[in-house]
Amino acid sequence: MTVETKLALTEQNIRSFSESKQEPSWMTELRLKALGELETLPMPNPDKTKIINWNFTEFPTHTVESNVFSSLDELPEELKTIVNAEEQKNIYIQHNNTPAFVSLSEDLKAQGVIFTDIYTAMREHSELVQKYFMTDGVKVNEHKLTALHAALLNGGVFVYVPKNVVVEEPIQVIYLHDNENASLFNHTLLVADENSVVTYVENYLSTVEHANGLANIVSEVIAKDNAKITFGTVDVLAEGFTTYVNRRGVTARDAVLEWALGMMNDSDTISENVTHLVGDNSEGHVKMVVVGRGKQKQNFTTKVIHWGKHTNGQILKHGVMKDEASSIFNGIGKIEFGATKSNAEQESRVLMLSEKARGDANPILLIDEDDVTAGHAASVGRVDPLQLYYLMSRGISKHEAERLVIHGFLAPVVNELPIEGVKKQLTEVIERKVR
Repeated sequence: MTVETKLALTEQNIRSFSESKQEPSWMTELRLKALGELETLPMPNPDKTKIINWNFTEFPTHTVESNVFSSLDELPEELKTIVNAEEQKNIYIQHNNTPAFVSLSEDLKAQGVIFTDIYTAMREHSELVQKYFMTDGVKVNEHKLTALHAALLNGGVFVYVPKNVVVEEPIQVIYLHDNENASLFNHTLLVADENSVVTYVENYLSTVEHANGLANIVSEVIAKDNAKITFGTVDVLAEGFTTYVNRRGVTARDAVLEWALGMMNDSDTISENVTHLVGDNSEGHVKMVVVGRGKQKQNFTTKVIHWGKHTNGQILKHGVMKDEASSIFNGIGKIEFGATKSNAEQESRVLMLSEKARGDANPILLIDEDDVTAGHAASVGRVDPLQLYYLMSRGISKHEAERLVIHGFLAPVVNELPIEGVKKQLTEVIERKVR
């Protein structure tokens, strides 16, 4: 199905924007080609969620110029709680649509690690970026929203870890949104070359009560032979956004990709998280927590596709819904023909805290090979009264008992985040949303 795209930006607007950022010609042409394909491409079709009336194309302005920070001491108070200025040496901050601060340790620079905003990366490392940008991971013409992202990209980051380099300290990226009219078409491109190791954590933080813009976010994560990537997120986008998130991973031989995703948006959200286990003996593990409140609608599709032999894919998703919020959890384990000895496991569980809250967990196994292992578990329900009774019998109030049960229910993902400040942030956001 195609729908009319009401887009105020013209081909000349896109060309002028690309030239203002001094992008290489290949990126300008990619943008223009994506713009030209918008009308013929269908919208994505998330299972059990009708998005035909959602606004994915109309927004007040394409870019908002914001402040830069000369040091971490100048950060707003909201950011200082998740950034350890004394210890964090590898950090990038984007302020609305403006690259505002970047720091990389001298040791990692000497080893050839690249960590910079997406515009600088395209100018200074054009061939390397072009090799991976929307090629192996997300394709421009998958559907209307991927094409829209490619045409309107207005921020993001590029990380490249060379062969045999182990990044000991986490790399942290923060997208600060404090202008209600700012839209976020951010692109994260993370490549870990052979035998390398990196931990990457990104935060989306809205400090406005209501947003008028759009969020169209794409992350491409490429793990080459024997590389290991840990990718953590805490997304806290304001009510009013229409949010589309596409995080895609590709693993080569013996590579490991671990996702720890905290989806705490107050906006209506469609999220796709797909991991392609291409190389033999590679692994993809997804852990996700979601909290919905108000009247928001959310759809989370998590897929691990096994192409290589002896691959291992695990999906664990826990969600909490309150008020009139609703969420759809689609979990898909796909084992392609030839992916012998592979293992696909998944678990999706949703807690509903009120009568009008809704949750739907849909585990799906698609198996095209005989010699494999696969399994799934799913549940949707209320807080277990026996757990509450046990806690209350020890003198804990019902409210506090329910709170403890919820935090315990979400702990498997919260505990996976590798930066203490970020872990604390996610815990506080959960506390605020379920209070």
